[in-house]
Formats: sequence, structure tokens, C-alpha cells
Amino acid sequence: MFSWTEKSPAVLQNGGVIGPDERLPWAQTGLMGIQHVIAMFGSTVLAPILMGFDPNVAVLMSGIGTLIFFLITGGRVPSYLGSSFAFIGVVIAATAYAGQGANANIGLALGGIIACGLVYTLVGVIVHLVGTGWIERFMPPVVTGAVVAVIGLNLAAIPVKNMAANNFEAWMQAVTFVSVALVAVFTKGMLQRLLILIGLIIASIVYAVLTNGLGLGKPVDLAGVANAAWFGLPTFHAPVFSANAMLLIVPVVIILVAENLGHIKAVTAMTGKNLDQYMGRAFIGDGVATMVSGAAGGTGVTTYAENIGVMAATRIYSTAVFLLAAVLAVLLGFSPKFGALIQAIPLPVMGGVSIVVFGLIAIAGAKIWVDNKVDFSDTKNLIVAAITLILGTGEFTLKFGEFALGGIGTATFGAILLYALLDRARKS
Repeated sequence: MFSWTEKSPAVLQNGGVIGPDERLPWAQTGLMGIQHVIAMFGSTVLAPILMGFDPNVAVLMSGIGTLIFFLITGGRVPSYLGSSFAFIGVVIAATAYAGQGANANIGLALGGIIACGLVYTLVGVIVHLVGTGWIERFMPPVVTGAVVAVIGLNLAAIPVKNMAANNFEAWMQAVTFVSVALVAVFTKGMLQRLLILIGLIIASIVYAVLTNGLGLGKPVDLAGVANAAWFGLPTFHAPVFSANAMLLIVPVVIILVAENLGHIKAVTAMTGKNLDQYMGRAFIGDGVATMVSGAAGGTGVTTYAENIGVMAATRIYSTAVFLLAAVLAVLLGFSPKFGALIQAIPLPVMGGVSIVVFGLIAIAGAKIWVDNKVDFSDTKNLIVAAITLILGTGEFTLKFGEFALGGIGTATFGAILLYALLDRARKS
């Protein structure tokens, strides 16, 4: 069913590209798969840690999810599915997670993630049947940009207030985000693509020197890494279906749709091959993968901008690369030693990384406005964006009996409904 036309590496040297239905020799294809796993690694591991999930399960399910996506799209869409940051805020809100250690209420989050995946799958079925025009009407750039920005802004207090217990740890957060910034600005190529991972490693080394070496803070403990087995089953969790948690988490589907839509259009532009015909199947693949991930204790998944960046840099868009990357991720997921290494990362270092990541999410929303030339001289756009940002950042909550719709939920639904109301009023 799946086959690729083998191309010589000389194609790239002559300014050509390797298309989705083509591949380099298997050895080079395997190396490219490793590079894509590295590219997705930082974010896919960070997201579960911030939500109190098992990073081994998240990496394992990212591999399985990518295989599911590959099968449902017929191997025609080059994409890797990794942990979605859009779930972080709503999962923390739904589970009252304090920001450290295992999430005691992970089951509630998993039930919401599965519900979100189901809705996402249904959206994919509709898109497959009728196209994407209706999505673009309900969720214009002013709405999607505002909602994405709110996801980041709503999370701002977590690293600042909960992930630094004293002045030394606050300074270590600063060292971490400065390290990430220096990598982002003063490196090139793959190092720059891995800015989060490289910055985290640099800050962890500095932290270890100052604590283990000079005794300035809580030392890094690698005993768990030394004692962990190389291979073993990760810790799976069962979902718990709660109406409150599901209604809080399901609106993330809006972000996933906007994200996936943009990513596939970006790949279409880069490859010169129209992938719009696979948009519905891509949504379905992502939705099913999210449900499977949630059922096992993993995070919700989405297509990754990091991997699109690697494709743009290498001009290799072969789906064979992602097939091999997925297999490698599955193998990593079954390594307790890998999970123990992730858990050994100092909390203030994770806090510094979180400041960067949450800020980038907020700026990604603003970038949607810029890229789509949203006109803020139009009062309708100005009001929708302004109200949405404050609802989400200020954690504006509306209660319906025992159910409470928190800041991200009120911002998401508010943006969609307010835009529809103002747009309809203007046309009438």
C-alpha cells in the first residue's frame, strides 16, 4: 500500500526536494528520522512534565499517534504528532495540579482529552465531506490568534509563583531563560531548532555546578537514573469521565484545528503539492491519536511546527522519515532510564523553560494576527481581541450550577460567540 520512489542525495545538492512520496536511501532516511525525534523531543517531554504526566508515556504515544496519523492519511501527509501545549492550561485547571510531581487527578484530564479527541475526529469527518470553509468562517484569524495568545498568558503565573521556592531558584529560572535566548539568537541550523533542549541542558549543568559543587541549593540527584532499567513498561493510567473536566478541555479542539490547518497549508506551500484533499483525514488521524493517547495516560497530540521547521531546513518531506521517527519514539517510550533522566531535571530549570514556552505560545497568537494582517482599526476585531485576552489572563469564570467555566473556556467560547454576534449585527 505504501511505497516511495527512491531518490539520490544528489537531488538535494542540485537544489531539488524529496517529496512526500519519495525517499532517500534507507540509511539516510533513518538519520533524518532521528533528527525529527530530536526536534520534537524538547516540547513533547516538557508538556507532560508541566501537567504531571509520565513523559515516557507521552513519548510512546507520540510515536503510536504518528503511526495512526500515517495510516489514516494513507502515508501522504508528512507530519509528526507530539504533545500539544494547548492542553496544559485546561488540564491544570481541571485537575488543580500544583506544578510538581505526579498529577493525582490525571484520570480527569484523560477523560477530557479523549472527549476532545472525539470532537476533533467528528470535525475531521465533516471537513472530509464538505471542506474547511465553515471553519474559517467561525474561527477567523482574530479569534484563533486571541485564543492561542490566551493559552500562554493564562499559564504565566505557574512558573513565576509555583516553580521557584526561594531567591536562588528564581535566579536559576533567569539563567535558564537567558540560556534559551542565547541559543535562539546566536546559533544556527539544528542547534537553533533545538533551542529549548540545548538551553535546558546548559542551565542544568550550571545548576549542578552551583548546587552539587558549591552547595548553593538543592543538589541534582541522579540516583534514580542509575537505578532505572534500560527497558520496561511505562506507567499507564485509566481515564475518568467528568462533565466538568470534559467541558473545560474540549474547547482545545479549536486550537488543534487551527494549528493543524496552518501546518498542512505550510507543508503544501513548501512542497508544491496540494494536500488540502487530505485535510479531513489529517484531522481524523490527529483526533483518533489523541483519543488513543488519552486512553493510555498520555497527553493530547498535534502536528508539530518543530518538525515542519526541520523539513523546511532540509527540503526532505518524505513520509518514510516520519514512519521511522515514530518507531524510534516508541522504543524510547519503553525505557525507564530515559524517564528517570527527565524526572531528574531541576524544577527551577523547568520553570525557566516554562517561562519561554508559555511566552512563545502567547506570541504565536500575535503572529497569527500579523501573518493574516488582522485589521485592528476595525472596532469589531479590536473588541473581540481585547475582551478575549482579559477573560483568559484574568481567569474570568462563569458558573452554571455546579459547573464552572474558567478563564480559557470563557475566552475561547467568548471569542467565537462575540465575533459571530458583532459580525452578524454589522451585516444586518
